[in-house]
Amino acid sequence: MADDRTWEPYSPSVASRGREVLGWLAYVQALGPQVAAVDPRRSDEVPVLMVPGFLAGDWSLVPLARHLRRSGHATFTSGIVLNCGCTEMLLELLERRLEQVVQEAGRPVVLVGQSRGGTLCRMLAVRRPDQVAGLVTLASPLLHQLATTPEIITQVNLLARLNLGAWPWLVSTDCLSGGCADRTSALLESAWPDGLPFVSLYSRQDGVVDWRACLDPAAEHVEVRSTHNGMGADRTVQRLLSSRLKTLTGQPRQPAQ
Repeated sequence: MADDRTWEPYSPSVASRGREVLGWLAYVQALGPQVAAVDPRRSDEVPVLMVPGFLAGDWSLVPLARHLRRSGHATFTSGIVLNCGCTEMLLELLERRLEQVVQEAGRPVVLVGQSRGGTLCRMLAVRRPDQVAGLVTLASPLLHQLATTPEIITQVNLLARLNLGAWPWLVSTDCLSGGCADRTSALLESAWPDGLPFVSLYSRQDGVVDWRACLDPAAEHVEVRSTHNGMGADRTVQRLLSSRLKTLTGQPRQPAQ
């Protein structure tokens, strides 16, 4: 996360704020029947590594993962229980996880990240393009890590204060305005690797992240009608993602040795 002085706090409409509460109800789909895992070495579809958003964990992407498995994709979790830690520490965790997944799958994978998860995936793809077949972000603040509402910024600052107290694994003040913020912001602004597919899904109805911050110049921008919180469980988004994944593979990249 970066210093919030360079991006005005986001003020969504009252209606958008209300829809965000209802957006969480879509995750009742996570309680549905299981879908069998797909063997990535036997499927023709590209494997997918999925990264959840701020204050969420891998459970939040269960509905989307089920849909992708029904479409023939092998899906992999990030290992994130609660996305509220130091940005650099999470990035290191994700890089190790990416290496494990690529080794298991036998080929590069597409990264799919929701909200902060997509922001982290953008950084990860820049660091390890040899391991990545493409990137799809869902309502992710790509132009600034804190392009969000004052309420969310207050929550982030609270976590930083708790970090100084008793919970050092939480996001810290260094992530907001120190060296961690400077390094991760520079990484987020890095040139996108040539030839690597990149799609950013965004919604003007987003009640959490400023949708304009999702419009990374390096990405293909796809507008959807969804809440921020419910995007991963939105059926239209799920079908769109399945369709886009078929166009993201192109010529497979060789994984790092």
